[in-house]
Amino acid sequence: MSKIRAAVIGVGYLGRFHAQKYAQLEGCELVAVVDGRQEVRDAVAAEVRTRAVADYRELLGHVDAVSVVTPTPAHFGIADAFLDAGVHVLVEKPITETPEQARALIRRAASRQRILQVGHLERFNSAILAAEPHLSTPRFMECQRLAPYKERGTDVNVVLDLMIHDIDLVQSLAGSEIVSIDAIGTPVFSGEIDIANARIRFANGCVANTTASRVSLKTERKLRIFEDDAYISLDLQQKILTLIRKREGVPQAGQLPVSIEEANLEQGDALKSEIASFLDCIRNDRKPLVSGEDGLRALETAIRITEQVHANLGANRKPA
Repeated sequence: MSKIRAAVIGVGYLGRFHAQKYAQLEGCELVAVVDGRQEVRDAVAAEVRTRAVADYRELLGHVDAVSVVTPTPAHFGIADAFLDAGVHVLVEKPITETPEQARALIRRAASRQRILQVGHLERFNSAILAAEPHLSTPRFMECQRLAPYKERGTDVNVVLDLMIHDIDLVQSLAGSEIVSIDAIGTPVFSGEIDIANARIRFANGCVANTTASRVSLKTERKLRIFEDDAYISLDLQQKILTLIRKREGVPQAGQLPVSIEEANLEQGDALKSEIASFLDCIRNDRKPLVSGEDGLRALETAIRITEQVHANLGANRKPA
């Protein structure tokens, strides 16, 4: 097909990066960026040399693909309008505010035979991609996603802001239905939950322990995966993979019963890979790596965790 005409809806902090990647990719023409704030849209449009538009409706019928990078409450209305107009959509996580909205988008995409991809960026992390050939049957997973406090993003709780990345990862790696969740957390600096921990049990026996905090002194993104004969440690931020496997046979004198391999990986560009994959799905009519169904599944789990955290907070807080 000829060049894919693309646009980015919402060019704040993350949307600006989306615009940059579309502008860099071959086989794609970034025809516009959209934002309700004139100074913001004008600045990004000038940077990537494209048109600035105030209302996304102006682009209906004039683009083939869009990234929706607005605050979550606007995701559904914008994504639904573009899908209905026959446009392929990459929507940032979480897919929508509610599971009902997510299901409606999935139905819309199916009826219009259009790609609906969800921006769970860690699926394109070079450490995750490098680990995949070594994974078989995860038994236990531990995730830590820590970040310093920032005002940006505090309109949603830390589960929907940060933990949802790891929720998507562990669900895709476990490959099994969730049978139980035990979650705790609390607000610290904002009016929403700022730190949370969830223990997720899957039907196949796998257990995932996930911690997310946006009130830490440092940034950390780590995933540890334990299998029957191996331990895989991933530093998702520094892009380091450590693979520890049980040795075959009897170890020689002074030899550890395990082999240890460590790889420092290329940093890569996960967002560029994500958008390139989205465009490739459009060209070749293939299912995206992170589908609407994946986005719905992560959202439903994040909501269950949030509800349980609130329930535990209410049960454990003493009246003033």
